[in-house]
Amino acid sequence: MTRRPQVDANPRACDGGLARAFAFLGKRWNGVLLGTLANGPAGFAELGRALPGISESVLSDRLGELCRVGLVSRTVREGPPVGVSYQLTDRGAALVPALDALTRWAHENLPAEAGRAGAC
Repeated sequence: MTRRPQVDANPRACDGGLARAFAFLGKRWNGVLLGTLANGPAGFAELGRALPGISESVLSDRLGELCRVGLVSRTVREGPPVGVSYQLTDRGAALVPALDALTRWAHENLPAEAGRAGAC
């Protein structure tokens, strides 16, 4: 008697890694902040200007979250005036090719009005 190979009970189950990635990157502003920092280090005010519609408190929360998970680093420059800048870590920079691919896909496949919620 021949044994059939075992088949996953749910072959269409969502990949846990993909779900975690989209839960984190899909959180409003996280992915866009990473994409903005892909252009190089930036200060808090510069990031705020680059992302119309983000409040200072949300920007601060998102940057703190990105720093805590190790995707962004925060550097304080002694003054006067004291300055703070943010930049991608190696882990954050590893996301840039994926963000670039998503950007290209959106330009080619999504009508502009589909992304108006977080437009920049």
